[in-house]
Amino acid sequence: MGEVSLNTLPSIPSPQGRGRNYPHKMRKNLNTLTYKKAGVDIDEGDRFVRLISPFVRKTFRKEVITDLGSFNALFKLDLKKYKNPVLVSGTDGVGTKLKIAFMMDKHDSIGIDLVAMCVNDILTSGAEPLFFLDYFATGKLKADKAADVIKGIVKGCKESGCSLIGGETAEMPGFYPEGEYDLSGFAVGVVDKNRIIDGSGIKPGDTIIGIASNGIHSNGYSLVRKLFFDIKKMRADSNIPELKSGLGKELLKPTRIYVKAFMALRDKVKIKGMAHITGGGISGNLPRIFPEGICADIKTDSWPVPKIFTLIRKLGNVPEEDMRKTFNMGIGYIIVVSRVEAEQAVALLKKSGYRAFIIGRTEKGGKGVRYS
Repeated sequence: MGEVSLNTLPSIPSPQGRGRNYPHKMRKNLNTLTYKKAGVDIDEGDRFVRLISPFVRKTFRKEVITDLGSFNALFKLDLKKYKNPVLVSGTDGVGTKLKIAFMMDKHDSIGIDLVAMCVNDILTSGAEPLFFLDYFATGKLKADKAADVIKGIVKGCKESGCSLIGGETAEMPGFYPEGEYDLSGFAVGVVDKNRIIDGSGIKPGDTIIGIASNGIHSNGYSLVRKLFFDIKKMRADSNIPELKSGLGKELLKPTRIYVKAFMALRDKVKIKGMAHITGGGISGNLPRIFPEGICADIKTDSWPVPKIFTLIRKLGNVPEEDMRKTFNMGIGYIIVVSRVEAEQAVALLKKSGYRAFIIGRTEKGGKGVRYS
């Protein structure tokens, strides 16, 4: 495996037997094997690192105390800002949404999805994202395409206020289909211990606020691909009148990042709990933050459902229950606050550029989520 790191530039390996003095006759007939002939191009790896280094550095917060090129990355925690700091970590990938990027040959937004999936998760504990690392693996490294992916990661990190301080690029010939890659990420954030948000303070009668998604985000793409490309035989560049855009363009809309939404509320409203609505939908994710004996009543007509979900349900004859279990249905993030602070929270979110809706309330007893 050939590896290229944001922290460590690759070195050229020394093949076994290098430096031996073979007789001239043997040298003439020797079939020389190099790492490049084996499928790993170290020069292309070096070019990739040179391409991405300038814009990766633009994500560095003042706490980053190493530059690219070290064996690791150092981040100095600000103990004046956080008196009793607790580190919060999360890791995730983009899933089969990558297949849409391959179909479209468009790679500059998929990195936003990667950052969003990680930082939105650690955010649910009230953590401020600090830094991010990525892992990019491919059969044959194409520096320009890989650089587009990193540009998306950089954009996501800037929106989240965190630093892209490291990463790993693995070139593994014969392991991935030609032109394809895999992507995963790792985020670390911090929260003061006495400000951790864990849902323990949620009580019956609290208000559930839903913040709009940007569409499908990064979950449910196995169903999406089966429906549009296998069953309906559509193409990624198919124009869909209901969507007023091309299919591929709609499916590649990046996952919304909710860090600024949280920051807009953090010091003004008492947030009791937060849930990132990913695979499993509201039904599978919201109950994860409830104390024992608390359930949710969600009003299904309290927010506009994006047209892409209506189209999926209609074309695939997908049962409503499956839609709710598979997709976010237009709500990418949920915040629970007391009833008296609900209107203020919604107003603050809208002022910060997020569409937000009061979508339900918590109730005593029962289990999970009820839709009404």
